[in-house]
Amino acid sequence: MPRQRLVILIAALVVAAVIGLALAPKVDRLVSRQAPDGEASTSVQTVGKPQVGGPFMLVDQTGKTVTDQDYRGKYMLIYFGFTFCPDVCPTELQVMAGALEKLGPKGAKVQPIFVTVDPERDTPQVLAGYVKQFDPRLIGLTGTPEQIAAVAKVYRVFYEKVKEEPAAGEAAKDAAKDYTMDHSSVAYLMGPNGEFLTFFPPGVSPDQMADKIASFL
Repeated sequence: MPRQRLVILIAALVVAAVIGLALAPKVDRLVSRQAPDGEASTSVQTVGKPQVGGPFMLVDQTGKTVTDQDYRGKYMLIYFGFTFCPDVCPTELQVMAGALEKLGPKGAKVQPIFVTVDPERDTPQVLAGYVKQFDPRLIGLTGTPEQIAAVAKVYRVFYEKVKEEPAAGEAAKDAAKDYTMDHSSVAYLMGPNGEFLTFFPPGVSPDQMADKIASFL
């Protein structure tokens, strides 16, 4: 298994585990109260809720500044990756496109979004040429490194730049191509109000994704 695919798979499993903990049954706590007759009583209250997703401000492939509020009223299907990704990202974006196609008219309720974790190379112009290869509805988002770090944090996304050294006898690589990005590979489904609904780890088929999305529509 190529190193990048292995690292992405491991990162995805780690993120899935973290999200799984976030989605675990809510914590119960005992609350003491004074009953009317003066005797102490206790009850169980459920506290806490999953914290995945949140506000963001980024730039789409047309150069327009957008925020999460621009997509209110639609279900957001969000994937984080980068355009130089050789196989994992294209595969997952194809799955997303296939799922939307299988949803038919219901797919109009879903906004697919690709957020780059490589803003240094993925400019709006680069994203414009990339996203149209998968689905005309797919929106590509980029921003400053700080903006990308902020949105990745609220979506519990792991990513890291990894320098690639030229092989023995190979000429030095172009500075723009001498690194890759290790990142988690998870698609997120967010509700019309921006609330987290579910996530899709690698290996989910278009049919499986479409069926799960349809259960929320």
